[in-house]
Amino acid sequence: MVFIDTSIWIGYFSKGYYEKLDYLIENDLVVINDIIIAELVPFLHNAKAYELKDAILSLPKNKLDIDWDKLIDMQKINLANGINKVGIPDLIIIQNVIQNNQMLWTNDKHFYLMQEFMGLKLFDPYTLIP
Repeated sequence: MVFIDTSIWIGYFSKGYYEKLDYLIENDLVVINDIIIAELVPFLHNAKAYELKDAILSLPKNKLDIDWDKLIDMQKINLANGINKVGIPDLIIIQNVIQNNQMLWTNDKHFYLMQEFMGLKLFDPYTLIP
């Protein structure tokens, strides 16, 4: 399963980028969580993009099981390695993806910086052969 970050959804909906996302959706390989829903759904609703909103709400969803002590440790590791300004929602996303043994597809640079220190697996859309 591939966890799709908000940065990918925005490019997909607004500019038609990421044709590999179509492949993942068609093959039931996409997952999100409530953070992604909370970031996307209000904007889709406001834009009257009700079909897109319904499509997002119908995707498989990881349950959030937040380990606050682990988040604190992750942030300590970030700071020790010069990775600053990582928000709590992004730490929760990393923790959620790792807990569920998934890959993360994102455009956010700080996830790439944290990959080495967190054991995070990032999805490379160029390696997927439909």
